[in-house]
Amino acid sequence: MTAGSERPVLLVLRALKLGDLLVSVPGLRGLRAGFPDHELVLAAPKWLEPVVPLVGGINRHLPTPGLDDPIPYAGRVDVAVNFHGKGIESRTRLEELLPEHRIGHRAPGWAGPEWDDTLHERERWVRLLSWHGLPGSADDYRLLPPEAPAPADGATLIHVGAAHGSRRWPVERFAGVARELHYRGHDVLVTGGEEDRTRAAAVAHGAGLPETAVVAGRWDLPSFFAAVAAARLVVTADTSAGHIATAYGTPSVIIFGPATPEQWGPPEDGPHVVLTDPAVRHGDPFADLPDPAMLAVWPGHVLDAVARLEERGTAHEPRHLAAP
Repeated sequence: MTAGSERPVLLVLRALKLGDLLVSVPGLRGLRAGFPDHELVLAAPKWLEPVVPLVGGINRHLPTPGLDDPIPYAGRVDVAVNFHGKGIESRTRLEELLPEHRIGHRAPGWAGPEWDDTLHERERWVRLLSWHGLPGSADDYRLLPPEAPAPADGATLIHVGAAHGSRRWPVERFAGVARELHYRGHDVLVTGGEEDRTRAAAVAHGAGLPETAVVAGRWDLPSFFAAVAAARLVVTADTSAGHIATAYGTPSVIIFGPATPEQWGPPEDGPHVVLTDPAVRHGDPFADLPDPAMLAVWPGHVLDAVARLEERGTAHEPRHLAAP
């Protein structure tokens, strides 16, 4: 892509997955505030295009599938920002653009703070900006309202999808939760991607739900965002569904496996409950089997968490909840 603006260009690299984009929202908002006169270009995968407008302040989305090839941008880059990571691959791709200024963590040719593995991802990028004298707040993580109409309003979404086996809570446990919530009067829908349809159908069958309750693979990304924003409740493993629920203040129960909620979880003061057992966590995100920290969570734990949310009055107000 060739630059087409007379404004100075600030290019941010975040060529990762949906959840990675959502936890970087506070940093992106800080960059917008710190460089109000720049054209803010976000280099991120093409399939995230429907999500980019919901961040707010992004002038241009530059489809960038990863780090295997140079960033497809031809033109002057005044400021290059590494929100991708700390490695030599991401630094090299940004250095190839010959930017006037660099914002990233400390590395050869880069001034910045040392990388800290203990930080929450929302805090990581705000801390980076602060080191460089730029504004930002880790609490500024809410997305703009979805642009698509919600395909379901006030539903309880049981999200069974996950990219790797390490985050796949057992089907029979999801089914147990779905069955009980349906019995309690929830309008239960089973969500996931096209690749999760068989798994979602098994959950619905085990819960005694009709085939129409299986919507995995039927909604596009904008519709899924709208459904989460309008949901009564979301039950999910540590996946993008949990990050979307956080972004819209939708009550959620999130089951953590290999990742730690201290780095990837929802804010503690929101209408969210995290379930995990750190004492048995293996921590391998690419494992084929569910992490023991996730297997330590049973349907009863999830149902108790739902009850706590309902007692707090959060699981009955589907749209844009304020923290209790």
